Amino acid sequence: MSTLSGQQIADAGLDGWVHLLGGLQTRIATPDFATGLALVDAIGAAAEKMDHHPDLGLRYTQVDVRLSSHDVGGITERDLRLARRVTELAAAAGLRTAGTGVARLELALDTPDLAAVLPFWSAVLTMAEGADEVTDPAGTLPSIWFQPSGSEEPRQRWHPDVWVDPVEVQPRIDAAVAAGGTVVDDEQAPAFWVLADPQGNRVCLCTWQSRD
Repeated sequence: MSTLSGQQIADAGLDGWVHLLGGLQTRIATPDFATGLALVDAIGAAAEKMDHHPDLGLRYTQVDVRLSSHDVGGITERDLRLARRVTELAAAAGLRTAGTGVARLELALDTPDLAAVLPFWSAVLTMAEGADEVTDPAGTLPSIWFQPSGSEEPRQRWHPDVWVDPVEVQPRIDAAVAAGGTVVDDEQAPAFWVLADPQGNRVCLCTWQSRD
């Protein structure tokens, strides 16, 4: 089964789901832990029937769901079908899927020589090595990817990449600027915007757009 493009996923019109870093995510607010646990049980039963399993996070007042097709490294029709089913199960319980405030974090290390540092970070964090990143096999820690840079000093070495739904970018930029930050670079928008805090520390706001 082939992966879907960002535009194909957007055109599917999933209510309350956001496309973040190769997966579909939603957050379902629950009035108490027992309601969340019952919803997780229902989602688990549906996933077993479909033979396609989500990543689930259960908290006292919310259930987080992430869908992706690991065998092909992206989002497929299987994920769309399961997302619609999760939305139905939430509605049946008097709940709703929502993407507001849902984000995904990865870390970027600027380096002139990734081969010299990637094995160290893989070892100290016990992460799996890729061509230009290290990832947590358990999926609990943010991935780290290694971005080519020059070697001039001083230079920023670390920055976070925050993946958000496109509709959340401008409100976050507005809030960051109001808090004393600046937009450093929007040349690559809508793929990403570079912002800096009042001391010059940078962060990227990233979306799925302009990446296919």
